[in-house]
Amino acid sequence: MIGVWIIAILIVILVVMGFMRLYPPFGRKPAGKKSAAIVRSRQFTGKKFENPVPPNMNMNVGEMVKVMREMASPSIRPSRPLEMDRPALEPTDTSELKLTWFGHSAALLHIEGKTLLLDPMFGRTPSPFPWFGKPRYSGKLPFDIHELSRVDAVILSHDHYDHLDYGTIKRIQHKVGKFIVPLGVGSHLRRWGVSEDRIEEHDWWEETSYAGLELACTPANHFSGRSLTDRGATLWCSWVIKGASHAVFFSGDSGYTPHFKQIGEKYGPFDLTLMECGQYDRRWADIHMLPEETVQAHEDVRGDVLVPIHWGAFTLSVHSWTEPVERAFAAAARKGIRIVTPRIGQTLSLQALRELKPVWWKAGT
Repeated sequence: MIGVWIIAILIVILVVMGFMRLYPPFGRKPAGKKSAAIVRSRQFTGKKFENPVPPNMNMNVGEMVKVMREMASPSIRPSRPLEMDRPALEPTDTSELKLTWFGHSAALLHIEGKTLLLDPMFGRTPSPFPWFGKPRYSGKLPFDIHELSRVDAVILSHDHYDHLDYGTIKRIQHKVGKFIVPLGVGSHLRRWGVSEDRIEEHDWWEETSYAGLELACTPANHFSGRSLTDRGATLWCSWVIKGASHAVFFSGDSGYTPHFKQIGEKYGPFDLTLMECGQYDRRWADIHMLPEETVQAHEDVRGDVLVPIHWGAFTLSVHSWTEPVERAFAAAARKGIRIVTPRIGQTLSLQALRELKPVWWKAGT
């Protein structure tokens, strides 16, 4: 009888492993002989990528149950779908810097006449099984994906489902000139049909030029993984994006560490920072900033206008959905820092962002 149970367990394990290998949304970790770039990376330990100081993310079963109970609170989500604006998807003035935020970390950036998509997660919910789970707060996107025309580059910060979405990549890849990503993330893209010549992978502090823009892959304190077996298989990062007249910092996901000050010293100042602000908790503060740290990180990189991101779309932590920006606004006011929250889908120039006053999210509570 024991032998039958052992065989049954082995069969289940084999089925699960086979499913994880064959199901496309899981992507594919860099396998076999790692690329020379991965092997020589200072963040790669020989088996996986790690932060310079490994974060504390361990929670026991009791804490996990507590978190799940807290996430059931009605205040976690808005009481009704969030209102959206109609985005301007095409650049109209090549001299202007324009931003469109789609909720969470997804954004469209028009800079020096080029169109960039940052962490374009346009799916229903951040999961390998998008038909499960509650949808984004707005219910849908403020545009149809087929309306996107040419995208000069997609820039990715890491491979978590709330930043890298299989369905989105499949639908937009034929419109994209280049995918610029941290080390190892190209393995997912190749599995999903993106050709090798359209993928650039970079390590921390590497610089690259594309379409007249200067970019730098810069550190973040986070982690990666899309399945049970690939944690740390790919790198995570932040990005510096510079044109002839404007500079933007995109934080990706990160805990607060001295790397922000190092980036500011090397690449600042920045006209605009898109800075992680949401899905935090003191139990995992090493990998997601508290709102007050978001404001400090903006100051560290020498930013002018701060746009909080990583909120307003999905419930991935236990705080209320407006708490991140409420706390960030209060912290910014104490420091005299310019912080703005454009509506989802609202396309604004840098000057319009500097003059933006409304706190639209108060109406959605």
